[in-house]
Amino acid sequence: MAAPAIGSTRPEGVETIPIIDFGSQYAQLIARRVREAGAFSVLVAPNVDLEELRSLNPAGLILSGGPASIDDEGAPKCDPGVFELGVPVLGICYGMQLGCHMLGATIDRAESREYGRSRLIIESPEGLFEGLPSDMTVWMSHGDQVTDIPATFQVLASTDTCPAAAVMHAEKRFYGLQFHPEVTHTPHGVDLLRNFLYEVCGCRGTWRMADFMEAQCRSIPALVGNRRVICGLSGGVDSSVVAALLARAIGDRLTCIFVDNGLLRKNERQLVETTFRDHFDIDLRTVDASAEFLEDLKGVEDPQEKRRLIGHRFIDVFRNAADEVASDGGDPVHFLAQGTLYPDVIESGQGHAGTAANIKLHHNVGGLPEELGFELIEPLRDLFKDEVRRLGEVLGLPSHVVWRHPFPGPGLAVRVLGDIRPERLDLLRECDEIVLDEIVSANLYRSTNQVFAVLLPVKSVGVMGDGRTYDSVVAVRAVETQDFMTADWARIPYDVLAMISNRIINEVKGVNRVVYDISSKPPATIEWE
Repeated sequence: MAAPAIGSTRPEGVETIPIIDFGSQYAQLIARRVREAGAFSVLVAPNVDLEELRSLNPAGLILSGGPASIDDEGAPKCDPGVFELGVPVLGICYGMQLGCHMLGATIDRAESREYGRSRLIIESPEGLFEGLPSDMTVWMSHGDQVTDIPATFQVLASTDTCPAAAVMHAEKRFYGLQFHPEVTHTPHGVDLLRNFLYEVCGCRGTWRMADFMEAQCRSIPALVGNRRVICGLSGGVDSSVVAALLARAIGDRLTCIFVDNGLLRKNERQLVETTFRDHFDIDLRTVDASAEFLEDLKGVEDPQEKRRLIGHRFIDVFRNAADEVASDGGDPVHFLAQGTLYPDVIESGQGHAGTAANIKLHHNVGGLPEELGFELIEPLRDLFKDEVRRLGEVLGLPSHVVWRHPFPGPGLAVRVLGDIRPERLDLLRECDEIVLDEIVSANLYRSTNQVFAVLLPVKSVGVMGDGRTYDSVVAVRAVETQDFMTADWARIPYDVLAMISNRIINEVKGVNRVVYDISSKPPATIEWE
């Protein structure tokens, strides 16, 4: 069995804000907001040990919201000792109710559940509300609220239906907010969180990506020593940043393996080879296994079966390539580098406090199995996607790589609906290139999060010149999203869509109809398969 994954090492002196997650749908968003404000954040479980919290040397602590009520059986609780750590604590929604309850207040069902925007009146502007409007809009989502408040508490703000919408326990340095400052529906929420970090906790904004990079460039060589590392390179943002970081940290002790599965976008292989072999001078091994992948997929239409076959073949190809690297002589290959990100760690249920040992494997290297026998290096496992892009910029990766839209692990196999044949793949590649070319030309690439073409398994009647055609239909998909958990279809200007449609029909033989997908996620998914 493979050894536990090696996590990242945070730079010395970075101010850390642990967030105790009580099941809030916004927990990751709180963590992102804290990091955006210049402090490092980490999600921890409600049962986190106090000594573990102390070991993080926290500048402050946040108790997240959650779906439970305080008096529910099995409602999550944390150790009351968090109020004895000597650092400020901010409770949000359920976190406020729990903190107030632990410090002697009463929590009751609200007369009317408050959900949506509310008008907040600030009664005490010092500290948490420093410099904010005395009358501001906030986003509420609660059925319980704090009622009987001991004299040790001070009410900081209220709404028409919530007399204690924000409170403070001065002796324990506990602050409670019944609303959600982390969501965009609370316009001054980010300012409020910054006040907690800087005015209340005394943070200085020491979380910098350049410092993170330097810390990694010290810790990775110390870990690797004279041993070698292989990295599965897909051409996506995550694996590209991992490869660039390791190249800087350990130089020629890194070997990258790029598998051409025959399901790539147009000129994808050349882009990867030019970027990493020429620009970064990395030992890059390209394996052309397109014939094997396409043979496996012949006649297969079910998307899940496509994924299964591609995954199995990828593992076999990567294992053989890794064996060849190991047989080259020199130092043995001991480590496998992966582009696992913090959301992957969190979603696995193992990510609290950054101490996860057995995390889900990231799609960048195809979900490689433990029996390969490598020790994992996951230098990005503390980072969110936007932070990975910033790290890529610090490392000097080209902008077209850093800001590249996501591409599915199975490649075009899940964008060619139905049977996978070389001619259908080539047709989609031409369409997809036109779509991206026009999106870039219209300066829409950065404002959209994923844009691509899909080849549908249907044909339609058309007229070209004086003749009747019966050709393929292509769908264009463009979405905007913050976290890819939900997404809305992008409002691409009609003239851009018209240009895309005209070019595809005129330039790509075999297509006579283009449609635009206006489905949001949910209920639809971003990819069609």
